[in-house]
Amino acid sequence: MAIIEIENLSKSYRVYQKREGLMAAIRGLVHREYRQVDAVRGIDLKVEQGEFVAFLGPNGAGKTTTLKLLSGVIYPSGGSCKVMGFVPWERSNEYRSRFALVMGQKNQLWWDLPSQESFRLHQQIYRIDASQFQKTLDELTELLGVRKLLGRPVRELSLGERMKMELIAALLHSPEILFLDEPTIGLDVVAQHNIQQFLRFYQEQRKITILLTSHYMKDIAALCRRVVVINDGAIKFDGSLSEVVDNFSSTRLVRLRLADGELATGIESIAEVESIELPKVTLRCQRLQVARVLTEALNRFQIEDVAVEDPPLEEVISKLFHDTRGPEQSSETAKAEVQS
Repeated sequence: MAIIEIENLSKSYRVYQKREGLMAAIRGLVHREYRQVDAVRGIDLKVEQGEFVAFLGPNGAGKTTTLKLLSGVIYPSGGSCKVMGFVPWERSNEYRSRFALVMGQKNQLWWDLPSQESFRLHQQIYRIDASQFQKTLDELTELLGVRKLLGRPVRELSLGERMKMELIAALLHSPEILFLDEPTIGLDVVAQHNIQQFLRFYQEQRKITILLTSHYMKDIAALCRRVVVINDGAIKFDGSLSEVVDNFSSTRLVRLRLADGELATGIESIAEVESIELPKVTLRCQRLQVARVLTEALNRFQIEDVAVEDPPLEEVISKLFHDTRGPEQSSETAKAEVQS
């Protein structure tokens, strides 16, 4: 059963067109020119209960605007949407108690207070029973390993520690849907991995529905089976991660480890050379040419090891963004998202 149902949802903004020069600025005082920016262009989407969905797109594609619409932060220009049977922008208290929104670049915790004080405030806002609140808090702090940090002011925490506290604050009231907007932005590799492990475990245990936007492809590969690509305010692809690779990558990487002392002379005649760092050589070829490339390489060189891989996911996603880009895609969409 679909827990999120979106039909022809759109959001437009009027953006002031500021002209260069003193005279243009003066004229702008009495005659302001505006341009309409379509941040979201009539998208349709259904998400089933318990899904973990990646929402991908370049900067300004409409990802954050869509999450804000789903969470009721902003009103749409057209279309309809129901989340758990609620219309988000009606902002009913019952709906707000059943979802959570975490934005990697915005804080919901009080900067100068210890996290535990902000958590107590959340308890009162969501009217969480005292025993249930303590049970949930103990569970989340144990899973994230931050129990000793609860009494420390938020401003003294590292970026990774703050994001863990943000997740705890979002999950204290046990939401059924979690919207995550760039939760690992700016984090180091270890912190990213810790957040990924927690989200995977928590989602599997609680079966909650999660929509995740991220520019880190390792987040997507580690967590999401379904990928929705939005570009120029419209959905361009909806399917599995493996389908993304199959549909938008026509090449494979053939990695060879040559025997000691073996030179790679003439190997460029077999396939395109991606890199040579003897004894390692990486070739790129079309999918259908892999067998031929391997045969020729084995016949001409002494090879100790072979591996055939898909191109890096970042490369595939970048190609997908390029191939699905609209003819009039503009950075104004990104400005509209920031202003919202």
